[in-house]
Amino acid sequence: MTVRIHDSRQQAVVDLRPLRDGEVSMYVCGPTVQSSPHVGHVRSAVAYDVWRRWLEHRGHRVTFVRNVTDIDDKVLVNAVDEPWWALAYRVEQEFAAAYRAVGVLPPTYEPRATASVPEMHALIALLIERGHAYPALDGSADVYFDVRSFEAYGALTRQSIDAMEPAADADPRGKRDPRDFALWKARKDDEPADASWASPWGEGRPGWHIECSAMARRYLGDAFDIHGGGLDLRFPHHENELAQSSAAGLGFAGVWSHNGLVHVDGEKMSKSLGNSIFAADLVAAVRPIVVRYFLVAPHYRSTIDLRTDAGSLAGGSLAEAEAAFGRIEGMLERAARIPTSAPFPPAQLPSVPERFAAAMDDDLSTPQAVAELHNTVRAANAAMDSADWGTAHELAGEALAMLRVLGLDPQDAMWQSGASAEAAALDSLVASLLAERREARAARDFAASDRIRDALAAAGILVEDGKDTTTWSIA
Repeated sequence: MTVRIHDSRQQAVVDLRPLRDGEVSMYVCGPTVQSSPHVGHVRSAVAYDVWRRWLEHRGHRVTFVRNVTDIDDKVLVNAVDEPWWALAYRVEQEFAAAYRAVGVLPPTYEPRATASVPEMHALIALLIERGHAYPALDGSADVYFDVRSFEAYGALTRQSIDAMEPAADADPRGKRDPRDFALWKARKDDEPADASWASPWGEGRPGWHIECSAMARRYLGDAFDIHGGGLDLRFPHHENELAQSSAAGLGFAGVWSHNGLVHVDGEKMSKSLGNSIFAADLVAAVRPIVVRYFLVAPHYRSTIDLRTDAGSLAGGSLAEAEAAFGRIEGMLERAARIPTSAPFPPAQLPSVPERFAAAMDDDLSTPQAVAELHNTVRAANAAMDSADWGTAHELAGEALAMLRVLGLDPQDAMWQSGASAEAAALDSLVASLLAERREARAARDFAASDRIRDALAAAGILVEDGKDTTTWSIA
């Protein structure tokens, strides 16, 4: 089945038709490293990580580029007690740690804006040459994109130029139109000298939008398959990227993809409301794999409402996610102990179920895919309850195959933390006690056997005796 994806420009779900057979090129807007990552940043990273994993599962070789905007107005403003570049690097490491914590694969390339300034100069010069950009009218080193020179401006968000707000990224004195946006920004006297670069137009630094167009072109060429990012980036950032790249004669992105936003207790997350949920707080409140499950389960284009329990992250939505994912883990733990000659997990996992694959092919419909996962978990538990070990083994393998595609396999090395070590230690201790209990029963020492069972029950461990084996679970 053809993979289908929602294209924001066409406002429709379309067939994904890569430029090169067997390959998909993706550019996803990464962070502006001005302050610590919040749940919205993590949500976007997870959404495109799942896209990448699914495309690779479908046999594509994926080139995945995610940039770092390490020079920007906000970076300079927030660098109060340290150099701007030190703030940028420190926050970049916070983002990297947050991505690792929730199982986001590293990108193929992760360029910094400050390393691509020559490519930005080349693109700006091309736009001036083609009549779509101009040096500032006031004689400063600013350079602007002329929005009225490009008839298709507004195509991504379907707005007319006259209905748009003025671009507030530079002093309007040097502009032909207040909606013209900055491609190159002249250095200001109160800005650090090392936050500017020489250019044909004078000392300065790049505008926000030109950075992504230049970096995408450098690493993926004049045209590529998918451009992704958060819904809040559609305007002005992505609209301006599309305009400047198209005006320069580049094919640029075949599909524009946008993930939904995150609300907290029914309200839009914002600094003004003081309800921002930071990534570090998320992974401190619940296990990182549960955070990933919480972010994967809804459709990537939907708005997620993160409900807290009287302000506590450990309750509400994340507690529900913990319970739901715990049921999956419980089945896998039971499956690891089923009496069969074939080991679990098997060396070669079965294919994912057709209903799961169909859901993922349909614009990454993870709600339906996760529903199929839970159906399989319930069926596997039922098979184990009835001692149908062959069926249970097969179904557990299918569940594990789905989890691996979603980046949620609890046995993956990336999730092997202290909690996993504790689980392994518990499994070893319980296995030892059950072995003693089997020996006691074989010797018909039922008093000793019962003492071991009762001690385990007092610790919250339920022992189930089958015809040929004994299994255990957390009560």
